[in-house]
Amino acid sequence: MLSCTKSTWPPRLVTVPGLHGSEGAHWQTWLERQFARSLRVEQTDWDAPDLALWATSLRDLLARERGPFVLAAHSFGCLATAHALQQASYANDVVGVLFVAPASPQKFAFAGAFDARRLGVPSILIGSETDPWMPLAGSRELAQRFGSAFVNLGDAGHINTAAGFGPWPRAKYFVDTLVHCAAPLRFREEPFEAAQHAFM
Repeated sequence: MLSCTKSTWPPRLVTVPGLHGSEGAHWQTWLERQFARSLRVEQTDWDAPDLALWATSLRDLLARERGPFVLAAHSFGCLATAHALQQASYANDVVGVLFVAPASPQKFAFAGAFDARRLGVPSILIGSETDPWMPLAGSRELAQRFGSAFVNLGDAGHINTAAGFGPWPRAKYFVDTLVHCAAPLRFREEPFEAAQHAFM
């Protein structure tokens, strides 16, 4: 077993908001308070979605901070996150991704070409039956293309503050699930010598 002081576990939470950012009452803001050392991706202009620029903001954060990371993305932030992970080696530091109410790539075609491909990272995608930004069938298809586990949240709107999603314990449950699933793989990769030092 690794000593707590030498281990880089648990991973740091990184939230990736969507269009206009996530205000203080948003579930992403609440979720950040549930995890120590959490981070938020910041965009130069929250009102101007740009797939390449927003993905670069995420990649830059992952590059300058110490991982591993678990990501929690919302709306257009889901598209930016998937785009970033498909293009960057930083994905090696990401142990899991929670995609919540992804925006329709068709609605944001003006923000850059999006290619939904399988991610090399465990992920959960949460869809809604009443999301104005993405039909449920579109969310399910995106989950299949990403290789994500899919959860239908039912009548949940865009799963944002307007839909009543401020404090949201299930979001923490989903993040914890991704972390717990990743832990055995992470510690199996640690060198045997490191494990021995824990007992010295």
